[in-house]
Amino acid sequence: MNTRQTSRLRRLATITAGLVAASMMLSGCLYSMIPEGAQPRPSVTNTPDTEGVPAELLPFYEQTLEWTACDRGGATFDCTYVTAPLDWENPGDGEIRLSVVRHQASGTPVGSLLTNPGGPGASGRDFILDNLSYAVSADLADAYDVIGFDPRGVGDSTAVRCFDAASMDAYLYDIPAAPRGTDEWEAELTERNKAFAEACDANSDGILPFITTVNSARDMDLIRAVLGDKQLNYLGYSYGTFLGATYANLYPEKAGRLVLDGAIDPAVSGIEVGTTQALGFESALRAYMQDCLDSGSCPFNGTLDEAMADLGALLAAVDRTPLENGDGRMLGADSLMTAIIAALYSADSWPYLTQALDEALQGDPYTAFVLADFYNAREDGAYLDNSSEAFRAYNCMDYPVEDDQAAQDAADAKIAEGAPTIAPYWSGPDPCEVWPYPPTGTRGEIHAAGAGPILVVGTTNDPATPYEWSVSLADQLEEGVLITRVGEGHTGYNKGNSCVDSAVDAYFLDDTVPSGDVKCE
Repeated sequence: MNTRQTSRLRRLATITAGLVAASMMLSGCLYSMIPEGAQPRPSVTNTPDTEGVPAELLPFYEQTLEWTACDRGGATFDCTYVTAPLDWENPGDGEIRLSVVRHQASGTPVGSLLTNPGGPGASGRDFILDNLSYAVSADLADAYDVIGFDPRGVGDSTAVRCFDAASMDAYLYDIPAAPRGTDEWEAELTERNKAFAEACDANSDGILPFITTVNSARDMDLIRAVLGDKQLNYLGYSYGTFLGATYANLYPEKAGRLVLDGAIDPAVSGIEVGTTQALGFESALRAYMQDCLDSGSCPFNGTLDEAMADLGALLAAVDRTPLENGDGRMLGADSLMTAIIAALYSADSWPYLTQALDEALQGDPYTAFVLADFYNAREDGAYLDNSSEAFRAYNCMDYPVEDDQAAQDAADAKIAEGAPTIAPYWSGPDPCEVWPYPPTGTRGEIHAAGAGPILVVGTTNDPATPYEWSVSLADQLEEGVLITRVGEGHTGYNKGNSCVDSAVDAYFLDDTVPSGDVKCE
């Protein structure tokens, strides 16, 4: 069998926790477009900050923004586009556009507060339009012009395009004909990955080699400058912590108040990322299962280990005999695992997981598909965004090739021992092995020397970005301060923990830096 890498790296999008809103999840009212006929709105347009900008970049940094009303849900927003170079190393070789949304402060703003919800590939524009109160506290929304943007390759910006909906369904949901783990199974999945990569290359108008976190960080500096801010204030969730840390490393003198919530450790390899995530999701799954057993209405019973074994048996049964959904799709073990993963991002989503597993035990895959579809941004046979495509594009360019069979074997053994329920459905052929462009990213510690204090928030049983990554990033940063949220779920700010929220808000509003690391029970 060919070298296999842990390929099921999970999207690090904090917006997935939106499953807590049942009405949103079940109705599918997640996104909407800018109203047709939107008119320009008189609003503040500041003088761009061009200090120290090289001459070849001045046409980008000097651009004047034209804002258009894009109100949603009774709230007032402005939208615009920022023109950026396709290739920052060769700015004359083409342009892309970046979609930006702004919610203006109620009074004189402290400045702009850029945000990123994670991914890579999540829409920062929709994150603010649809989830302003989830993204930031009311006090921050009053004090700052809150900015969301779609990074290059994502959503309403110049975007990665790959499959149509039918082909995407086949790629994400179809069950391989060959038995799991066989050479034939691996060959079948590799061919799927090749077809996906070729479609991305054919349909993305030459942007794939430039879809990198470093380029996105440089885009973020451009957005800062054309908004008229001398320094970047930034709140990044999940993958957005890697984007923010990369920015601080590239532009330490421009780094203002940065909060990185649910951190990625920039020094760990792709193999290590996949391994640590598998262990994190298994830990979260066990926490869910204990809560389910304690509830008195759990479809499983016995001890925690017995219930986990029964869940493993359910996954194996669905792997052998998939369940047919009302729309004709078949629920196999991979899609059921996606449903499980989706619900583990927030403890508030656990009741939906109980419902999905209860139904699956009775042969009904409906709610499991609801969860899996939410994770994949699928609604009524259509895909609401390009998050899956952009996720692949960023990771295949950001993570160096790892051709170390011994390391992969060790990782597989660690997952099998530490995550026995998840392990059979976690690894497979690495899609990046057939990506049409070689990666340009590197892995290594980020110190951001000269950037000033940066707050890092970590949650102790975060499944997607395990707590140890936040500890590591805070240690790496020259002036990192760790805020620990003791609890379940992905990310820690604005989740109801007053200790975390007060520390973050005081930092953004008053520039108050904790005297040391903070532990929030």
